[in-house]
Amino acid sequence: MGEAQETSGSGAPIYRHRERTRPFRPAEGDPDAIEALLDHVAAPLGAPAFVFHEVASDLVHIDVHAFPPREGRDWWTLLTTGMSDLPMNTPGELASQRFAELMLCLPPTWPMPAPGALLASDGDDERWAWPIRWLKLLARLPHEYSTWLGPGHTVPNGDPPAPFAEGTDLCCMLVMAPATLEPELWTLRRPGNQVHIYALWPLHRAEMELKLERGLEALLDRLEALAPDGLAAAERIDPGRPSVCGGG
Repeated sequence: MGEAQETSGSGAPIYRHRERTRPFRPAEGDPDAIEALLDHVAAPLGAPAFVFHEVASDLVHIDVHAFPPREGRDWWTLLTTGMSDLPMNTPGELASQRFAELMLCLPPTWPMPAPGALLASDGDDERWAWPIRWLKLLARLPHEYSTWLGPGHTVPNGDPPAPFAEGTDLCCMLVMAPATLEPELWTLRRPGNQVHIYALWPLHRAEMELKLERGLEALLDRLEALAPDGLAAAERIDPGRPSVCGGG
């Protein structure tokens, strides 16, 4: 994620983004790719209730599809399309992971906006819009900075990280394989490529620091104790969730 590289206490690399130099490049969505991905997840998720469409797209056209709660899945699932229209800049040994899309899960009572609503940048809107905004931001990030995202990567909201919005202390996103989808759905195989679906899990600052200093497994061991369904609870966003690191 940029050229400057550091190492965390666990030995994992830390990348810091440099100012983007790529010019704006308009993009449009690929209807065939969108249809293939929606068909791939139709069995567990059903059909999206609505879509957050981009009006003007840079590099890739990122839409966010909102799947409503249903029996056996009492939460909203948001899924991007368009991120996989371009390959990420993965290391050579991970060439099979060049294409990805992102998802996250919201409580059934989340104040979803009206279909077609535009996302503002502050005020009351940000209290419900930040998960959508972060899906779009991270789906475009690899293409803006010639980098990649994969399981175990963390992306903070600034340096030092600030809460995503008023009313929550969550301030960092962890990229993981989805805990709320069956493993056979984690990858969509299409002619010429494989599209991997990754989930965004929001973290507290102390949780991110635990992962950086002691490794991903140390964090997952604590997140697994959140609820009876284990890591799936970490995937479902709860703005008021306490840190698994206690007071830090």
